Amino acid sequence: MGMRHLALKVLTLGLTISGGNSVVAQDSGTSFDDAELKARQMEIDLRSQIALDNLLATNSSAQILFDPAVGYAVFEVTKAGGFLVTGAVGSGVAINRVTGDRSYMRMGSAGVGFGLGAQKYDLIVMFEHEYNLQSFLNGGWDSSATAQAAAGQEGVNVTSSFIDGVAFFQITDKGLIAVADVAGTRFWIAENLN
Repeated sequence: MGMRHLALKVLTLGLTISGGNSVVAQDSGTSFDDAELKARQMEIDLRSQIALDNLLATNSSAQILFDPAVGYAVFEVTKAGGFLVTGAVGSGVAINRVTGDRSYMRMGSAGVGFGLGAQKYDLIVMFEHEYNLQSFLNGGWDSSATAQAAAGQEGVNVTSSFIDGVAFFQITDKGLIAVADVAGTRFWIAENLN
């Protein structure tokens, strides 16, 4: 865990210096007055709505899953790698479709591996049941277990059904990725954005 924490800190610093995910770089640990807070929330909401609209307009499986989903989350993610450190940081919003409640969040992952450069993508997570959404918001959702379950389903595209009550989509500027890379990803409520 110590190496993973160090890798995430190094990656976040690198992304901040290189101008990666602007909301994460600017908002981490920052307190906002009411006007700034509303502006940040509006920026995240707009970006998230555009990503969701693009997904639903271009993927019929996503629309089929979205219709009964009790909630969803959308994150703008920047993934980067260096010689020995890889990872991703992002910010977004989780929305309960039943109550309309919004929870502004951050996400991150870090690991050891090879990879050069940076990539931006949107990560969209849909929740089949209220308890799946609440578990996600409370930090109890195991992204690794869900990713492993999806990988173990032979012939089933991860985006065509809920797996353990969750479906996830990763979209780059080139389109939908067949298997979303969420293993080892941590999601948490951004206290200063709520």
